[in-house]
Amino acid sequence: MAARINKKRSFLFVSKVLGKHIPIDPKIGLLTGELLASRYMEKVKKVETGKAAELLSVIENGTDFLNSSPFIDKDHNPVIIGFAETATALGHAFFQSFNCADYFHTTREQLANQNSVITFEEEHSHATSHRCYADADLLDNKREIILVDDEMTTGKTAINIIRSIHERFPRRMYTVVSILDWRSPNDQILFDDLEKELGIIINNVSLLKGEIDVNGTPDVNKGQSAGELSGQTAQISYIDISKEFPELLSRTNEPSVTLNGEIRSIPYLKDSGRFGLDAKRQAGLSVSLTEIGQSLSRKRDGRNTLCLGTGEFMYIPMKLASLMGERVKFHSTTRSPIFVRNDKDYGAQYGISFENPEDPEMAQFVYNIPDGCYDEVFLFFEREPEKDFLMPFINQLKKYIKNVKVVYFNGGGKNE
Repeated sequence: MAARINKKRSFLFVSKVLGKHIPIDPKIGLLTGELLASRYMEKVKKVETGKAAELLSVIENGTDFLNSSPFIDKDHNPVIIGFAETATALGHAFFQSFNCADYFHTTREQLANQNSVITFEEEHSHATSHRCYADADLLDNKREIILVDDEMTTGKTAINIIRSIHERFPRRMYTVVSILDWRSPNDQILFDDLEKELGIIINNVSLLKGEIDVNGTPDVNKGQSAGELSGQTAQISYIDISKEFPELLSRTNEPSVTLNGEIRSIPYLKDSGRFGLDAKRQAGLSVSLTEIGQSLSRKRDGRNTLCLGTGEFMYIPMKLASLMGERVKFHSTTRSPIFVRNDKDYGAQYGISFENPEDPEMAQFVYNIPDGCYDEVFLFFEREPEKDFLMPFINQLKKYIKNVKVVYFNGGGKNE
């Protein structure tokens, strides 16, 4: 657990399998999505996949990693939606279990030339608005929609997106999948009421279900811990994937708008999940990432390596981290401000706050990077940030890690 700096919700469940706030073995993050997919098949479709025990053994005991490959047959063809920013990788890992499905994740990004196909609010979040830039044809059908999030506390976010989808693209079947389900009996009644109101079925799938009760206020100091260390000399290098593998990954030329209204024209990756992809494209993506991951593994200089995703850009860095060899940890930067406390039982023991290099008006944070824990960090960006905006974060990060490798997938020549 950790305490949020957020008047709407005072607490945060800090997952040990998600790869957001706490560093994890990247394979565990991917396998957790597959475990949820297996649980979905058992609970909703009444089909035993034969994978659950094997997946649990890997997650719990650290036994040999399984090669991730689809294990849900083509009779099941849902549209899967992951929630930004925390569950973009979880949703994608869930999706990779299907032989026939489509996936996209919601986003807080604003595109200059595209309208969001649906929009909804996450009421408790620090950044509330979700947008969806997948093709409308992906939703204009009667297929089951599966919503994937890391946790449900009240379920209001799921209710909001179901209403938004159903208004334009009505259907019969929805499923909400999460690692944790903390809904109270009254919150669960809201799902029952929505089913009756819209004439739909809402299935709920989780790995852990229970109830929580929150009392009191945080007994912690607000200050982040980054300023406690003096700066040190660091080796900084840049890896431009678009130059090293120019034909390997597809790109889409969609300019975005920053919070202060500036246009960023560097392309996005087409198959990151933001714009939708099907199982066939996912198979191609997996092949490409294997080649890139092997290349990055050869660029390792240290024994203990951190791979750090940024914001919503989690699945591709997590997948690459899983392919880079032993003693690699993964987690991600976040928009969520959290109270930091140096306590071994607390979920955010160290913290860095910085301006988002891709949108300097936006505050970003990264937690749980102890001084001297890693020999190097691979810092992943989907799009190359301006060096002037990147260096303040690098200057913070190098207080903890002396070798910083900035990896970006679409470049604008800013760091040459």
